[in-house]
Amino acid sequence: MNLKDLDKRLITILLIVFVQMVGASLILPIVPLFAKNEFGMSPMLITLLVASFYAAQFVGGPILGRWSDKVGRVPILIISQIGTVISFVMFGMAGAVWVLFAARLFDGITGGNIVVAQAYVTDVTPKEKRAQALGLVFAAFGVAFFIGPVIGGLLVGIGPRVPYFAAAVAAAIVVLMTIFTLDESMTTREREEHQAVAERLSFSEALRVKPLMLALLIVFIAQLALGVVMATFALFGEAVLFTSNPELGVGILLAIVGFAQIVTQTALLGRAIVRFGETRVMSIAIVVRTTSLGLFAVATVVWVAGIGSALFAVGSGLLLPTLQALATRSVGDSMRGGVLGVFQSTTSLAIIVSTAASGLLFAVSPHMPYIAAFVLSGLSLIPALMLVRYYGRDPQTATVSEET
Repeated sequence: MNLKDLDKRLITILLIVFVQMVGASLILPIVPLFAKNEFGMSPMLITLLVASFYAAQFVGGPILGRWSDKVGRVPILIISQIGTVISFVMFGMAGAVWVLFAARLFDGITGGNIVVAQAYVTDVTPKEKRAQALGLVFAAFGVAFFIGPVIGGLLVGIGPRVPYFAAAVAAAIVVLMTIFTLDESMTTREREEHQAVAERLSFSEALRVKPLMLALLIVFIAQLALGVVMATFALFGEAVLFTSNPELGVGILLAIVGFAQIVTQTALLGRAIVRFGETRVMSIAIVVRTTSLGLFAVATVVWVAGIGSALFAVGSGLLLPTLQALATRSVGDSMRGGVLGVFQSTTSLAIIVSTAASGLLFAVSPHMPYIAAFVLSGLSLIPALMLVRYYGRDPQTATVSEET
């Protein structure tokens, strides 16, 4: 995709996603250790704190996705971003464990900003270019991850609560950017059409559309693996990899993830789709991702974890945009927001289950969550190969808007 040909609205939404993710990624390497060191929380309780966000997002994601189909993307983006600002402030001011949980739950229930941003991207992008456009969203994630975690690790040196207020400022900037710079992606007529049909796509109906069902199954299994990594990565870094300043060390590893994500989205994804097709790229991505998790499962030194971080980013960067593009192809255009809401909720459900269980796995051994993630990621190849067989090389040639 030529950057010169990008819709100006797409450029604006990418900038908004970037600032949003800088704030979100800024706290990633520090939340588990903040909960442990400031509040004395156990690994099990810490992973439940992580899971609480996704549990709330599981409920809120589809609702916000459908609302965005009805009333437009921009109003829902503003509401969800204000929720993020409030939640970061709550986290920074927290004096008790219950406030931490309340903040994460509130952020999750209002946290439809990314799924609505992705729906916005599909609105302004032709079908044949959606995977590449969604790839640019993940590239924005990558740039943010390259910057945010290291900043968060450094800000901890000023004070343990400083990163949360910095993240709140970044989220507040996003609110202002959305209000003053972002045009609505849907016309009044499109919103009226969506209002008539947007509520029709339930989980049960989604599961009756074979390619969508397979895509949801793949992302569910794949994100089970992601959940155990997300919940325990900082704890793993402290226990296995870093003898001092684990926040900064984990932040640097996440920066490697971000850099590899940038390279994947800007240099690899588009070329890979042209050469292999979306479904085969998806399968290759799963193999790369599984390999990375195998490295984490045996890592005892930083350089092995660094290679695993880079490969994990490459695999995820190839996998998620192609899966989302395939999911949006499987229904009519009026249900794009609903599909992405269901997709996000499936992701959240997987992460709820895996993050809640990862504390128990970590208690057995710091490496056990990654052994489990390696096995789960490998299992996602089964439905992936079924989807390859269903679509063939080019999903555009298949009719998938009807139940199969």
